[in-house]
Amino acid sequence: MDVGEKLKEARLAKDISLDSLQEKTKIQKRYLVAIEEGNFDILPGKFYTRAFIKEYAAAVGINPDDLMTDHKEELPATEEENVQYSRIQRTRKESKSDKESRSSSIIPTVTVVLLIIAIIAVAIFFLRQSSSSGDVEPVEDDNSNDGSMIIDDSNEAGNNDTGDAADEGNDEGSEEGTDGTEEGEETEENEEVSVEVVEEGTGASPTSVLAVTNAGDEAALILESAGDDLNSWVDVTGTEGESLFSGNFDADASPVEIDISGEETISLNIGNSTAVTISIDGTEVEYPTSAVHQRLNLQMNDD
Repeated sequence: MDVGEKLKEARLAKDISLDSLQEKTKIQKRYLVAIEEGNFDILPGKFYTRAFIKEYAAAVGINPDDLMTDHKEELPATEEENVQYSRIQRTRKESKSDKESRSSSIIPTVTVVLLIIAIIAVAIFFLRQSSSSGDVEPVEDDNSNDGSMIIDDSNEAGNNDTGDAADEGNDEGSEEGTDGTEEGEETEENEEVSVEVVEEGTGASPTSVLAVTNAGDEAALILESAGDDLNSWVDVTGTEGESLFSGNFDADASPVEIDISGEETISLNIGNSTAVTISIDGTEVEYPTSAVHQRLNLQMNDD
């Protein structure tokens, strides 16, 4: 008895219709019929063939691992399918370089501001030195023989004016230096991304809805492997149903960074959730349930 006949016999023994099995496994009815008839070429790929057979077996009460072992020669061999990307994806290293570049652009601005402050401080110092030194000249009186001196106070008013001007310049320079420093050192802090469960899915392959807020203008969805010996298949689609990522995912493919800027909704179909961790701009997206096969609908909110 081949694998398809064995699965069909187990389904009929449990009195499960194809429509009920489709609802339970989330596998299209035509794929279930193809598995029972052994028409594996109709299925979307070798990896999906094995995954769908496991889902079918679990739904009708057959141990998936035992079934795969018993029919190892009959089933298609596992191969890594080519991963097709519909967008140019940025790596973490490139993202890190961009952040370092933005940080380094602040340094020249701060340097210029400090240089201006230093020049103003030196100018104020010399102005004060020149204004504080009064002209005191000894003047000999032709009409007296006692050798007394007359102090010339003619520049006193001028010195006071100069001192006032220097103090005013000092105040203006201090204010300018303070404003410049604050402007150069001021940095914008982004709020942390928040992920909340709106609707928790149920069943063997639950579909859950999550709300994502505070994602940046250049938001990125990052897929990472949860272990070297774990693998899964992952489908990621955007607002218009366009494919952002589709294919087998394991430690060799990890990490994958997907640009989701401008997207309103992100849909994920994850065959083995224990093998994949998800994060958005550094915030991990936790699975709402403990099911192995999960579907997530991410609603992107501006605030």
